[in-house]
Amino acid sequence: MAEITAELVNNLRKKTNAGMMDCKKALKEANGDLEEAATILRKKGILKAGTKADREAKEGIISSYIHMAGRVGVLIEVNCETDFVAKNENFQNFVKDLTLHIAAANPPYLQREDIPADLVAKEKEIAGDQIQGKPANVVEKIVEGKINKFYADNCLLEQAFIKDDKLSISDLIKTKIAELGENIVVRRFTRYAVGGE
Repeated sequence: MAEITAELVNNLRKKTNAGMMDCKKALKEANGDLEEAATILRKKGILKAGTKADREAKEGIISSYIHMAGRVGVLIEVNCETDFVAKNENFQNFVKDLTLHIAAANPPYLQREDIPADLVAKEKEIAGDQIQGKPANVVEKIVEGKINKFYADNCLLEQAFIKDDKLSISDLIKTKIAELGENIVVRRFTRYAVGGE
């Protein structure tokens, strides 16, 4: 297995405009081969998605989903670039899938940046306390892994999609961006449950 260096990841990012984690995954899959990794990103639609990420998304829809005979409800705003895509059945089905996912997975936050810093600090402290007596560099890596798991459990964009757990919600969005040819942004969501379930 070839070593995936930061320089290699950066080179792929410059070449494809894809996200850092997507580049790293593609390079691992391609055993460090830059061209093969770019092809993998292209096949997954991530390459196209990256080039559209800076475009403004002001259209879109607000969608709702009511589950369990009215015991759980979700409201979500998802934006795209044009009214044409907002009315597209593919886009609307994608938004519906997001509401189903939120109802089932109950993510408290949309993305990492939304989690209060003191909560992240507390999680790091707990993770550090759980692994005492190991060398500092090992502790740091384990804590980082636990924090990434915390983000994956609590941030909608990082959760594994309930219909395909090999795909994160972020990856699902990138796939839809590639399919529909427009930037797509999950703006906000709220999940309601009777009695605060």
